[in-house]
Amino acid sequence: MLRNGEADAQLVRPDSDQTPTLSVVMPTLNEEAGIAECIERAKTAIATLGVPAEIILSDSSTDRTPEIGRELGATIYEPDEPGYGYAYRYAFDRARGDFIVMGDADTTYDFEEIPRLLAHLRDEDADMVMGSRLAGEIEPGAMPSLHQHIGNPALTKFLNLFYDAGVSDAHSGFRIFTQEAYDTMELETTGMEFASEMIMEAGAKDLKIAETPIVYHEREGEETLESFRDGWRHVRFMLVNAPGYLFSVPGVLLSLLGMTMMGIAYSNVSVSGVTLGTHSMIAGSLLTIVGYQIASLGVFAAVASDPIRKPEDPITERVTESLSLEHGATAGLAVFGVGSVYAATLLYQWATSGFMTLEFTMGALVAFTAIIIGLQTVFSSFFLSAVNR
Repeated sequence: MLRNGEADAQLVRPDSDQTPTLSVVMPTLNEEAGIAECIERAKTAIATLGVPAEIILSDSSTDRTPEIGRELGATIYEPDEPGYGYAYRYAFDRARGDFIVMGDADTTYDFEEIPRLLAHLRDEDADMVMGSRLAGEIEPGAMPSLHQHIGNPALTKFLNLFYDAGVSDAHSGFRIFTQEAYDTMELETTGMEFASEMIMEAGAKDLKIAETPIVYHEREGEETLESFRDGWRHVRFMLVNAPGYLFSVPGVLLSLLGMTMMGIAYSNVSVSGVTLGTHSMIAGSLLTIVGYQIASLGVFAAVASDPIRKPEDPITERVTESLSLEHGATAGLAVFGVGSVYAATLLYQWATSGFMTLEFTMGALVAFTAIIIGLQTVFSSFFLSAVNR
């Protein structure tokens, strides 16, 4: 049976002069069906470790959850704002342990596994250890098939691709980390994307993340996760904080494709027996302009928003590191000037011909493309100067 007496003697109250070694934090929203089991399992882990500890409920319940928690020795904090992420941050800011454990209070995670996670943290000399459900065991009925086979693997691949997380289950909610790691991450989100933010910030701050397989159990009580809305919040947060992948890379690729199409069409070179004509030239011009605009948004985002993962492509890095209104405006005026010279000759020909219709030429489209990109560069330079002062 659970060694409740031993654990109760080791629980540290907020007003105690004794500093806990371990803080176990659970966000609770009407979890009276499973909270007692979660606390009892956490107390078993504390008794096994034999260290002073605190169990914290960050509670926004309207049922008996906080009363049950108090009866079992937990410390109850009531966040002054809503949100899953805010509930965790509110409790973490008040946690006093050298090591912090986080986990949902719905019996899906076995808090008796805390000693194993803590041992792994120490053995790996890691800053954070995550319990991996996808590398471990998911009991029947514990996770919807959509989450198990599509949602969680896809979101994990996103995080690994964009942020070099190197994890197998990025959205497992059972984690242990050091107090120092928490202070280093500087977390800010308030919603479900908080789980992603922790991994993103840990990766950006070069913190070491380790994993260990765990068993994921069927939950007690009602499900509060909204699959598509909360999944989209994770994806949106990841993309917005990785402007290199969202803007810079697609923009550069589109521009290169557009310029290649324009070059082939202008030179009248045959590709696999096919000669690109006027319509390909127009398409190439549009791709070049659109790609340039998208890539510019990557620079704007890197300068104005301080994303977690800053763009690392050489073009964006060069622009942001040596940002200068004068250099940008001068380059833009040069490109604009080259296009304008050609456009001026066309205007002269049009006027001297009695304003008769002029034949469309490839050179004219190149000139007009240069004029548009030149103007964009000039005004983008002024905009960047305004937001970066």
